[in-house]
Amino acid sequence: MNEQELFREFKQNFPYYAERCLKIRTKNSAIEPFKLNKAQQYIHEKLEKQKLLTGKVRAIILKGRQQGCSTYVAARYYHQVTHSLGTKVFILTHLDDATKNLYKLVHRYHDNMPEPMKATTGVSNSSELVFSNLDSGYAIGTAGSGSVGRSDTIQLLHGSEVAFWKNTNEISSGIMQTVPDTKNTEIILESTANGIGNMFHKMAIAALAGESEYQMIFVPWFWQDEYRLEPPKDFVLTSEEMEYKTLYKLDNKQIAWRRNKINNFAGGLWQFKQEYPATAVEAFQTSSDNSLVSSEIIMNARKAENVHVDDIKVIGVDPAWKGKDKTAIVYRAGRVQYKHETFEGLDTMQVAGRLVQIINNEKPDKVFIDVGGIGAGVYDRLRELGFYQVVTAVNFGQKADNGDRYANKRAEMWDRMKEWLNNGPVKIEDIDTLHSDIQAPEYSFDSSSRLLLEKKESIKKRLGKSPDLGDALALTFAFNVANKEFKARYGISNTVQANSNWGVYD
Repeated sequence: MNEQELFREFKQNFPYYAERCLKIRTKNSAIEPFKLNKAQQYIHEKLEKQKLLTGKVRAIILKGRQQGCSTYVAARYYHQVTHSLGTKVFILTHLDDATKNLYKLVHRYHDNMPEPMKATTGVSNSSELVFSNLDSGYAIGTAGSGSVGRSDTIQLLHGSEVAFWKNTNEISSGIMQTVPDTKNTEIILESTANGIGNMFHKMAIAALAGESEYQMIFVPWFWQDEYRLEPPKDFVLTSEEMEYKTLYKLDNKQIAWRRNKINNFAGGLWQFKQEYPATAVEAFQTSSDNSLVSSEIIMNARKAENVHVDDIKVIGVDPAWKGKDKTAIVYRAGRVQYKHETFEGLDTMQVAGRLVQIINNEKPDKVFIDVGGIGAGVYDRLRELGFYQVVTAVNFGQKADNGDRYANKRAEMWDRMKEWLNNGPVKIEDIDTLHSDIQAPEYSFDSSSRLLLEKKESIKKRLGKSPDLGDALALTFAFNVANKEFKARYGISNTVQANSNWGVYD
């Protein structure tokens, strides 16, 4: 390969360039060539695919601690800014020290760059790095000031530890608006989790649900080769560790490392999940024990295999009027939840029309519809069209079948769903959006010691979204539904019998 071909390969092939031109300081303080690890390779592939499809990058990266995400983004942007004209990078973190450390990464790349590849430096100091022959360069800032970077025009924005930023309202309307909505611009926001309700959490949830131009990229802790520890000779797995090991296909060295970290955290297991999550949902846990349905049993259902599909087919519908809430439709066949649909901005007749198609195609035994809002109109329209034996109205606030145990019907349905998940094997779709919706509601008890579920309005205020898919799945447990064999034997129609002792929902 001649020099011209080599330079072309360096420009077009970032991993190739990084390993041959960039130097990093490793965790053992050695200066070594930058060879992308598994997490960095995955992030790179996701970003490049988005750029190929859209011409730009808009990404939210959720990861555990010290997985090399900041190192990768810093290298990516150094590569781009030294291979293009008129390009400005802005680095924004939560603390001055963190900003300076990231900026040191950039200077290390530049200081160790082979001379033939090194861009000419015009200004190089603690706050600015300018490549004079390219009219490109860097600026840095800290999120303590909402006006930071507001007057700049930026092509590449690197936001680090975004979950810990202050003044996020000003930042989102300030510096994030300085990146033009044009090709070859990038906004990469990366962070470990820091609870819920902050800008990073809300943007991540929106990205997961496909409600923004950002893509959500998650990196689990166990992708790091160094997160391993030789277990002692008397090492014995607990039942929880055995389940966790099986679920994520880990080995004893990884479990030993995990146990050691948990023991050294003041917050124990709960803190480990936030700092070193195995899933995106786990990182954004709302509390250690207050969700009605635990993340563990949901994940078991996500990863279950070879679960029997029953012939009872039930559909739950949680309609929503025009706005950010979505009409959610969830399909379940006995012990398997196998499909879902969501629609935004549909009116009553449009939702009814879609359900007509679903009923004709799926031939469900029952369609349970929440009639607390626009669902009443949807239900009435379907009955008018002759589907009165298939559709059943459910009001979340109505009296529960077991009024001594549950404050209302919604609490009863959700508890039935929890029981279904607990008494596996059952299977649900392996997606974070459904997982987060099922885990979202917290619970309490009323003055009569009846189970009371957190209101949707409260969840939406706390998490920034309504658990529409969770409510739709819970609706499939509204009433018992007879199986086809029983109905054929006794000539029973699809009419629901709320207190029947023959109906099954498992």
